[in-house]
Amino acid sequence: MTSSAGGPPGSPAEYPPADRLDLIEELHGHQVADPYRWLEDPKSAQTRQWVAAQGQLFESTSAEWKTQPEFAARITELLGTGDIGLPRFRGRLCFFTRRACDGELPGLYVRDDSANPLTERILIDPLAIDPAATTTLDSWNPSPSGALIAVLISAGGTEDSELLVIDVATGETVDGPIDRCRFSSIGWLPDDGGFYYVRREDPAGLAETEASYHRRIRLRRFDRRPDEDIVVFGDDRDKASIFSAQTDASGRWLVLHSQIGTQHSNEVWLADLEAGDPDRPQLVPVITGRQAETKAHVADDGRLYLLTDLDAPRFRLAVTDPQTPGLEHWKTLLPEDTEAVLNDVAVVHRADRPVFLALRARHALSEISVHDLRTGESSGSVALPAPGTVTELVSRFGGGHQVWFDLTAFDSPTSAYCFDANTGQLTLHERSPGSVTPHVQIEVQQVSYTSADGTLVRMFVVAQAVRPDRPRPTVLTGYGGFNISRSPTYSPWAIAWVESGGVYVLANLRGGSEEGTAWHEAGYRADKQNVFDDFNSAAEHLISTGWTTPDLLGIQGGSNGGLLVGAAMTQRPELYRAVVCSAPLLDMARYERFGLGRFWSHEYGSADDPLEFGWLLGYSPYHHVRPAAYPATLFTVFDGDTRVDVLHARKMSAALQAATSVPVNECPILFRLETGVGHGARAASRTAGLAADQLAFFAHYLAIG
Repeated sequence: MTSSAGGPPGSPAEYPPADRLDLIEELHGHQVADPYRWLEDPKSAQTRQWVAAQGQLFESTSAEWKTQPEFAARITELLGTGDIGLPRFRGRLCFFTRRACDGELPGLYVRDDSANPLTERILIDPLAIDPAATTTLDSWNPSPSGALIAVLISAGGTEDSELLVIDVATGETVDGPIDRCRFSSIGWLPDDGGFYYVRREDPAGLAETEASYHRRIRLRRFDRRPDEDIVVFGDDRDKASIFSAQTDASGRWLVLHSQIGTQHSNEVWLADLEAGDPDRPQLVPVITGRQAETKAHVADDGRLYLLTDLDAPRFRLAVTDPQTPGLEHWKTLLPEDTEAVLNDVAVVHRADRPVFLALRARHALSEISVHDLRTGESSGSVALPAPGTVTELVSRFGGGHQVWFDLTAFDSPTSAYCFDANTGQLTLHERSPGSVTPHVQIEVQQVSYTSADGTLVRMFVVAQAVRPDRPRPTVLTGYGGFNISRSPTYSPWAIAWVESGGVYVLANLRGGSEEGTAWHEAGYRADKQNVFDDFNSAAEHLISTGWTTPDLLGIQGGSNGGLLVGAAMTQRPELYRAVVCSAPLLDMARYERFGLGRFWSHEYGSADDPLEFGWLLGYSPYHHVRPAAYPATLFTVFDGDTRVDVLHARKMSAALQAATSVPVNECPILFRLETGVGHGARAASRTAGLAADQLAFFAHYLAIG
């Protein structure tokens, strides 16, 4: 072991000391150094001392960022729009979420739509549960009658939800809490007497690293204890399997989805609950053993609808009778559009004939069309009020002639709209509670550029002008992974940055779903480098077209996007001046050992496989830190993060601090640890605080103003 007070001779001495281990392992024929492995242990005195010293360095350095109070105030104003969620109907009752203008977190409300005047009341108020605003409402699902509602709640940012059942009339908890229900779906029985849900196995007897896996679908009956709930699916599946279980509005059909981790393909089963015992549903395969993603549901007309990329990389809609659900019986109702990705459908009972609405994303911008339910032929489109993003279509439980959807854009908070199929009219259902007008005219344009291998890639440029009048401080961001699309959504962060004179850019990189399955597969596993090339090429295009220069260019990314910016800065440190790397994956040789890493091996590859280990080591940011002039870098991480372990940022921070040739007072490597929050949802004040620090960091090192 060697001891380093910030790095080799000539490097800045202001960084906290970090012992550098002479640890080199031979893995699949590769000599792999891991000098900061000791920082994997969060409980050791040495790690705690290092973290505390990093906190002091961050506080002393950030005190020089003069714009932090200004950004904090503006982000708070912009978050003051509040937020609304789409309605879910059960009979006369309407359930929805809302965050008030001055609210920290969304609450769950119920309204009786038959009452006059309409009155609403709150069912779940996270702040009443936890005044510190560290408890979040993760998901919810009303029973068929609307008398009960199942809710998932987690504390401290862990996302490790507990499941409770609430009596809607009284607000009292009538069942639960049931632990180990992270990301569980809910499939109610028709008589409100129970539901199918997903729960991890009891960790007793399991290794600590196994506790996040081993999920099972169970049937909850209110007349028995949770530990007596019967497992109906999952005992013979891979330990990293992820399940969901839903029932249709009639309560007759149970649909199960299963996939291993986040792999692209999944399997679907169907059971007729009227034909057998719900405790032991007779599951019939719908699609198994195929490399395809399929989302299935039984609609209110009693038919089984399947949104699938089987033989259709941008997805098609198939339909069949649930009595004959097998692939050989599928009939394509809506063929693939070769330029737009099909994301959702909703069946609507129009007065003259049944129709369905189809939600597509054309190069990451949403569009909705109307189709005949029998033939699939188009009969028009829904004119959206503005270009932006629609996340889903919601129809009335049990059938109806209306569909609700949300719409948002970079400078527009979410609004909910209702489309009436009988009249063809689109009306505003509800806006976010408040509104804020940007201080400047904000222009959004979609720009195309060419990546390193000649692939055409698109990005959104958000600025005060449609073309550059001079190079401006610019922040480039992206994601590029897990088949996730990054599209225009309301961003106080982007608005505040543009108002201050900057340019905000969102690149639609390979690895995402913006252009369908092939786009995802062109940026994962052996082809992950394409994502980094797309990102670096976006930077080069912004520079060559005059939007910015390397000295004015920053990059930002979180989670898989943290891996993205980590790879970009280690591969092309000269291209960027400042980096914000949030909740990142950075040590790709050991990522599967921590957090939820085992779920992601299909996306990245597994270090246990010699070939795939070579892919990982080829770009792993931690293993590519070399002596260089690195950009100013801010790692923002959260102690409640149960997805991506903070160890990645700890190790990378130490490695960069030792390797950079730039003095700490010019381009520091900083580590910001936030307590009481995790990877996902957080209180508005916490969001404002984090955004203000990130914006002030960029403003300082990109010399905005």
